This record gives sequence, C-alpha cells and structure tokens, in this order.
Amino acid sequence: MNDPTARPPSPLTPLIAGEIERAGGWLPFDRFMHLALYAPGLGYYARDARQFGPLARDGSDFVTAPELSPLFGQALAAQLAQSLAATGTDEVWEFGAGSGALAEQLLTTLDALDQPPRRYTIVDVSGALRARQQARLARWGERVHWASELPEALRGVVVGNEVLDAQPVPLLARIGGLWHERGVALADTASAVAPGFAWADRPTTQRPPVEIEGAHDYVTEIHPQQRAFITTVAEKLRQGGAGAAFFIDYGFPEAEYWHPQRSQGTLVCHRAHQVDSDPLSDVGDKDITAHVDFTGVALAAQDAGLDILGYTGQGRFLLNCGIAERMQAADLPTRATAMKLLAEHEMGELFKVIGLATPGHGPALGFATGDRLHRL
Repeated sequence: MNDPTARPPSPLTPLIAGEIERAGGWLPFDRFMHLALYAPGLGYYARDARQFGPLARDGSDFVTAPELSPLFGQALAAQLAQSLAATGTDEVWEFGAGSGALAEQLLTTLDALDQPPRRYTIVDVSGALRARQQARLARWGERVHWASELPEALRGVVVGNEVLDAQPVPLLARIGGLWHERGVALADTASAVAPGFAWADRPTTQRPPVEIEGAHDYVTEIHPQQRAFITTVAEKLRQGGAGAAFFIDYGFPEAEYWHPQRSQGTLVCHRAHQVDSDPLSDVGDKDITAHVDFTGVALAAQDAGLDILGYTGQGRFLLNCGIAERMQAADLPTRATAMKLLAEHEMGELFKVIGLATPGHGPALGFATGDRLHRL
C-alpha cells in the first residue's frame, strides 16, 4: 500500500543515480555534493525555491546575517569603503549574493557614505537566485552587473558571505587505522520504487593537512576546491594590480578543525531551520555545508601573493566597523536582532572574518582590535 505522506522522489535523484552508474558504481562525495547543490534547475541552489529567511514558516531553511539585520551590511560597508580608498579602486564583486540583501545594504550604505562604487558585480551560478537579485536591485540600474565566471583580472573589493562553506568537499574516513575516501553508491533498491544512496569507502592516499592524533575512527573533510577558489581570486586580484577580499563564514584554524575530538567532521544539512547529518536523503531539498579551514584560506592567499589583513570573529569585526554606533541610533527590535550578530553564543563567535589584499593596503578597520592572525 502506498504511503500518502511519503514525499515524491526528487528528479535530481535519478540524475545522480545515473552518474553513479556511469562512474562504475561509486561517486566521490564532492561530486555528489556539487550535483545536490548546483545541478542546473534541480540542485538546492539552482531550483526555484526559497532558501533564506528568519523563520521556517516563511518557507526558508536558514537565515544569513544580512537577512537577520540590515546593520550587518551597513557595518561591513565601512570596511569596503576603507578598502576601496586604500586600493584606489571603484568596483565591488560579491560571490554568492543569495537573495540580494547584502548587495542592497552595501550599495545603500556606500552611496550614503559618498563612496558609491562605479560598478557592483555579482557572481552567482544560480539562475533562480539571479532573477530574485535583479528584482531587488533594479533601482541601481546598470551599476549592478551579473557574471557567471571571472574575468582575466579583478580590480576592486571582493566580498563573500557564507560562500566558502557551500563549496563541495571530499570526505575522508580513518577506519581501523587506515584512511579511505568516503563516496556514494546506490543503495539496495530491490524493494524500493526509486533509487537510494549509501556510503561506500575506498582506500586513498589523501590525508588531512595535519596528523590526527590517536588511533580512533575519524571522519572529516578536506578542502581542495576552497583552496583553488582562493588561489584563483588571489591571482586575478594580483593580475588586476590592486584589490582586497573579505570572506565571512563559520570555520576554524587547522589546529581546531582537525582536533582529535572532532571525529565526525563538520558536514551538516539545513532544512526548515533544522540541522541534520544525512546528506544522502532528500537530495536537492536541503543545504549541505562544511566548516571553513581558515588556515588553508590564508596559506592559499599568501602563496598566490596576497597579504593577510587579519582574521577575527564576526562580532569583533563588526564592532570595529562601527556597528555599536549604528545600534544606538536604531529602534529596539533592530538592536535586538543585531545582538545575534555579536553574541558569542549566537553568530558573533561561530562566524569568522578573514581579509586579504594586494600589497600596500595598510591596516584594515575590521581588524583594529581582536585580530587572531597569530592563531592561524
């Protein structure tokens, strides 16, 4: 008998199943994650559905800082204004602009600070999100542009909020003292009406960047795509001759990331403001994310010729950028929601900010106090 409450299988499921079969029955997890998030028209970020919002009842799955409070973008704009002046540039690039809330806040505030960027370019792979961004940012007309790939050279200030955590990651599993790459295979579907997925491990020579103490079983992620992305951005900024980049995300330096006690890794899923640890179910209907290795980000940027401006918690960064003064001028509800951006038990400590720049930028406002660069 059919279960009337059962969810229909996503059309993404047979697409991934077909790719697993063509790959010989096993797919690396980073490829699975890429399809689950970005398969055209079907992946979580490529479908026409709402992802961002403050409450589950509005149909959203999670809230980002710009959706939570406009003071986030207003404070961040102070750093962007300083960096535009320091680099002598007049263009902002935003990666993964989501609903367009951050772009709206940055453009409004930079205009008010009498430092309007000549051009604001959004790089986003999602056509569905691009349509929402275009509607939200229409009043800036031709000053706002969209790109699906980067030019040969970047000149300006780059910003990315919760972009690095959504980049696909390989999974490694140490089992009985031996390292394996954890991939995805087809589950036994003899009695099922649709394909399902199961974990499958293969021996590998890949390792985390640091030795994991102990002999216990251990599952974790590594971040080759994240490092490659930072390398590409850094090289294009160097090619452009002047620029800076600021990335805000949840993550750790490598000593904390690959701590012996973090034996289940950081991979999680978000749906309807709930967190689960099963990326193989409801594929395409929920976000899949992993924390950022900020040491790896810094090393990739340095190797590509950028300076590291600083690294600190989001709360400290926003305070350095003047959010407290903006809160004093705001009404009580706005102040209350902005506190979630700063509080250590909320987003203030979970999220970190790292700043990168071509040589000659000078000290950055957001890292004036509380810089933790020495901990990377």
